Amino acid sequence: MLFNSVLIIFTCSVSAQVSLPSKQDGFWYDNRVAKTESILIEAFFDPVCPDSRDSWPPLKLALQHYGSRISLVVHPFPLPYHDNAFISSRALHIINKLNTSATYRLLESFFDQQDKFYGKATFNLSKASVVDKVAKFTYNAIGISNYAAVKAGFTDPKTDQATRISFKYGCVKGVYGTPFFFVNGFPLPDAGSPLDYKAWRNIVDPMLDK
Repeated sequence: MLFNSVLIIFTCSVSAQVSLPSKQDGFWYDNRVAKTESILIEAFFDPVCPDSRDSWPPLKLALQHYGSRISLVVHPFPLPYHDNAFISSRALHIINKLNTSATYRLLESFFDQQDKFYGKATFNLSKASVVDKVAKFTYNAIGISNYAAVKAGFTDPKTDQATRISFKYGCVKGVYGTPFFFVNGFPLPDAGSPLDYKAWRNIVDPMLDK
């Protein structure tokens, strides 16, 4: 989905204000950090965005098909008009800090049950109640044994800062909607729309032939 705002002005503002993070943003799929000979895909997803949800299965299928020839890093990009996008993106950072192998499981759980986190499902809830709901969902989705650690993550300023960095990083890169993809540093067209498996094959196969 597209982010309709004066992006150029906002991007310039963010570029001037953001402090340099201590480490790279994003979650590496299967802990498979990019190597110089692999194709790097950067995906900007909003956990409660239907188009992000629909784009994940074909991309995952492509990752399984190409194996180590492709590396993927996902950057949370919470769109401001999606209910609870920032809180759910923060949950990803919390879990990634506690257990990196569970980050994608949680992302898939958000995709599978998005209807729990927007519209009528949370309309009458306070922010504290929504945070509690997301914390419990996170705890149940990944089976982590320490619920207190998950809940404490939402009061940890480091996870708040990490989520803000993810959003600002996307803005600096010119991201204006989700899903948004870069391949080897270059943006793909049709941002905000899912790509099917055939589209990924059409993108990647010629690159491997070269």
